[in-house]
Amino acid sequence: MDVEDFWRLLEHSAEESTHPQRRAEWLEYRLSKVALGHIMDFQIYLDTARGPIDTWNMLGGANLIMDGLCSGDSFWYFQPWLIGQGRRWWQHAAQNPDNLVDLPAVQNLAGRRPQQWPDAEWPHWEDLSAVASLAYDRRTGQEEGIYDALSERGHPCPSAPQMIGNIWNTDSPAEIEQRLPRLNRLFPRERYLRP
Repeated sequence: MDVEDFWRLLEHSAEESTHPQRRAEWLEYRLSKVALGHIMDFQIYLDTARGPIDTWNMLGGANLIMDGLCSGDSFWYFQPWLIGQGRRWWQHAAQNPDNLVDLPAVQNLAGRRPQQWPDAEWPHWEDLSAVASLAYDRRTGQEEGIYDALSERGHPCPSAPQMIGNIWNTDSPAEIEQRLPRLNRLFPRERYLRP
């Protein structure tokens, strides 16, 4: 599996279902039918795709969209959600997190309180992080065996954000306006202060 195959498979899963859990199940099933090396490749490409979006500015964007509800775990699951939007949108947001405003899935969340978002619309996709591991388990019968196999290939699997870039207060209105002006207009923090 090469990086093009990774993106094709991921984007094809969106054609199969828009529901994150069903997409993950479809991906797990498809991966369980390919060579073990390709399953590992999928995990490596997923981990690699996290790199450009594992930044303080992206955390600020995710936190703004979620109205301050983005913990470290939430940001960890936001990253595969963003990758799951497809290569085009992932690249666009990676260039500048303020570009998150252009994603149709982000625009769909605007104007509603997070409490009003159905689970399937929340900007997180925890299940994507596990599809390669589950497919590997299914093929080998070894629970979480993929991690030892990846370690042998020299690939340490990250398990939490390792944000790069300048550290800043992602709850500061002034810093948000400076770094994410377009996203701030779409998701003004005061929108949830109204009854």
